Amino acid sequence: MLAADRADLAHDVIRASALEPVGAEALAELRTRAALLLSDAGRPAEEVAGRLMLLPALTQPWMPAVLREAAAQAEGRGAPEAAVRYLHRVLEAEPDSVPVRIQLAASLAETNPPDAIRVLEEALGLADDVRTRAMAAVRYGMVCLAVQRSPEGVRVLEAVLAELEAELGPCPDPSDRELHTLVESTLLIVGSDEKSTVAATLDRAALLTAPPGDTPAQRQMLAMMTVLSAMDGRSAEQTVEQARRALTSPGGEPEAWSSLASSFALSLADEVEGSLGALDRTLERSQENAAVWTFVLALSTRALVLHGAGAFPDALADAQTAFEIVGAEKWGSGSALPQITFATLLVERGEAEQAETVFRAIRRSGLERYVLQYHLSLMARARARWAVGDWDAALALYLECGRSLDESRFSNPVFAPWWSEAACLLAVMNRGGEAGEMTEYGTELAQRWGTPRALGLAALARGAITPGAAGIETLTEAVAALADSPARADHAKAEFILGRALLKTGDHRGAREHLRTATDLAQRCGALALGGAARRLLVTAGGRMRKMSASPLDMLTGMERRVAGLAAAGASNRAIAEALFVTVRTIETHLTGVYRKLGVSGRTELGAALCTPDIPEGPRPGRESESRWRR
Repeated sequence: MLAADRADLAHDVIRASALEPVGAEALAELRTRAALLLSDAGRPAEEVAGRLMLLPALTQPWMPAVLREAAAQAEGRGAPEAAVRYLHRVLEAEPDSVPVRIQLAASLAETNPPDAIRVLEEALGLADDVRTRAMAAVRYGMVCLAVQRSPEGVRVLEAVLAELEAELGPCPDPSDRELHTLVESTLLIVGSDEKSTVAATLDRAALLTAPPGDTPAQRQMLAMMTVLSAMDGRSAEQTVEQARRALTSPGGEPEAWSSLASSFALSLADEVEGSLGALDRTLERSQENAAVWTFVLALSTRALVLHGAGAFPDALADAQTAFEIVGAEKWGSGSALPQITFATLLVERGEAEQAETVFRAIRRSGLERYVLQYHLSLMARARARWAVGDWDAALALYLECGRSLDESRFSNPVFAPWWSEAACLLAVMNRGGEAGEMTEYGTELAQRWGTPRALGLAALARGAITPGAAGIETLTEAVAALADSPARADHAKAEFILGRALLKTGDHRGAREHLRTATDLAQRCGALALGGAARRLLVTAGGRMRKMSASPLDMLTGMERRVAGLAAAGASNRAIAEALFVTVRTIETHLTGVYRKLGVSGRTELGAALCTPDIPEGPRPGRESESRWRR
């Protein structure tokens, strides 16, 4: 009858049988008294809510407030589903409440964005004052990002902002000024998502003065102004200063979007360490709060930053984790960034055909409307086409990327350096003379932005299309600049292209030096396709180099590495599943694959297997295509 481990009945069936003779009305009265006693005794709101949720109706005026507090506690412990249940009961008692709908939408936003949109549309229709409508509009705009309805979010935010300015006048009090800043900064976020609204957003941002970053809304405004400034590509120094201010201003940790925006801007300015630090903190908080959509977005962003830094195995682990999470979520069919990021890393791994399979599986319609995702997808698809030898298609994709970036007024030289990669491709196609205009354009952007990576990519493009000694001199400049940047894979690529150019001039010794460096760098980056091409060209130049080892660890996928690491650290399958937002069954499947590939019998042997010395970081080479790095 009684539970062995707690002061309770052993099963709900026993409880129901014991309470049945009491009668529904008397039972409701007893549960109401129990809830009131618990509340008066200062017990946690969720404990009180456990009694209230059993009632047929909330009949006392204090009950909705307790359930709202319980919902806040549930959110704080990472249980948004429980918060949603509590708040639905509150809405039964307060069917016209706008604040409850806003709170409910906040709980739904990370796990069920379509339902959150529906609740917020109701809130906007019910709100009878502009301040409440403004709070609903802010939440509505952010959820519009998750359901690919950004232009609608922009229209709602613009209308509310105009109302708010008319209501507040020229001298609002501090709380109203903070609300105005919150609405306007959210408008910058939502307006920068699609090409149809980004131009007006850039124009709006250009008229604003950067705030000091003393409040959450100011930090969000500062972060978005930083991103838009980085998109324009005019001042890396200003971008870094503003991004750091948004991340480190007083008042606690920045909100998730402030952190994501600032980290993205820092990565464009070669400040990889600061970018990764901000993303790590965002991921920790989103895990704690079960904020799945934010977790996936931060994980995909970190994968892109790691890719830019040449840390391909770590980037692949992040990308594959995000890819698997969205595959299990109801809203995942509308996502694109995790798939694009995963495909980007597959190309670097030498699996271009698999990358194109991932691209074909993206179900979001109208990808060409989006500022970030479309251009990232064009770059990855171009690299995949280059890798399989379809150079004309690759060139067309690069040129479309340039055209679309110009339409979007996105002129940062390192976000999607189509001009540099297209110039290198044209050089391979013996059509370097066609790359003069794009190379000049890219060089102008790079000199304005001024980071080592930007300057190195510009020199690489110029050197690739310039024959003879002048080209080698410029390629040497590119190698020096990229060696001084965090972009290790770009450095490896520059060493490879310089080695290839030296080999063409008959300087076999110089070629071997740079090709050996390219091979070593590529191996450390996990850039398997480039590493294989550099090694083969090194042999052509008369050099020798040991083959990249293929240890059992190299056979693990990115997700398998992540799961194995957590299991070796002592985490249970359920804990790993909760941390990665996947099912326990998925974790069991991954661990089975890990045990088989590593030749171990169970998790107790994982620690030793994962710490085997002299194992390279990159995954095991698969089928490689040589054509992307062909002479």
